[in-house]
Amino acid sequence: MFSIGDFARHGRVSVRMLRHYDGIGLLRPDVVDPATGYRSYAAGQLARLNRIVALKELGFTLEQVRRILDDEVSGAELRGMLILRRAELEQRIAADRDRLVQVETRLRVIEKEGAMPVHDVVVKSVPAVRVAELTGEAGDFEPKSIGPVVGPLFEELCARLERAGVDPVGPAIAYYDERPDGSVLVHAAMPVAAEPGAGQDFSIVDLPAVEQAATVVHRGGMDEVLEPWQALGRWIDANGYRSHGPAREVTLEFTQDPSGWVTELQEPIARR
Repeated sequence: MFSIGDFARHGRVSVRMLRHYDGIGLLRPDVVDPATGYRSYAAGQLARLNRIVALKELGFTLEQVRRILDDEVSGAELRGMLILRRAELEQRIAADRDRLVQVETRLRVIEKEGAMPVHDVVVKSVPAVRVAELTGEAGDFEPKSIGPVVGPLFEELCARLERAGVDPVGPAIAYYDERPDGSVLVHAAMPVAAEPGAGQDFSIVDLPAVEQAATVVHRGGMDEVLEPWQALGRWIDANGYRSHGPAREVTLEFTQDPSGWVTELQEPIARR
């Protein structure tokens, strides 16, 4: 038998927590001395304590923990529940991590408001280009919506081009069409020297030439692209232009480390 202090030490919990679990009937002492009120616990109760702590740490309320344990869930069933909840928590952590990245990006943009622009905008014409492409749908223009769509599209497009024996002849191009409902049609495209043909599991289309495009070169991952896109938008507005067609993201350099990426942002423009 263990005193409440020894049981807390072996279970790596606080005495206060054990008293609370006793008070709500979640984990009663094995023996309570009627004269002194001292609580004593059996070593076998560590198994229930472990389950309580694991379930609580994974986000279950104490009432949910009580129902799970009182239903005498088997060890295998409990492990399955914990694995499922762990996966849910991992997804939440990943989402929070992505949200933090976006918050930090917004903060950097806010901190640089009013400062001298650091992005060199170049106005140039963009020639027509034939591309093989795949398309997908994103809910909106938020990075958390675009990123999970465009990356897999490019991976799948490259695999299909390889199977078809078609070699890309230029840098990757991503462009986006906003739909009336606010969703976004995402295009992942690779320049090719090929004709459309039957049996192809990708589309071949001709992107039209752009007479005038405001362009800026971005170095780094696409989770940091907010600042140059906004800088480009401010330049367009300040210089008497308006957007005039879908913008493009042209990958000039691609490395395994996103910090080495070089992307040209191209925004078709016309005079207001």
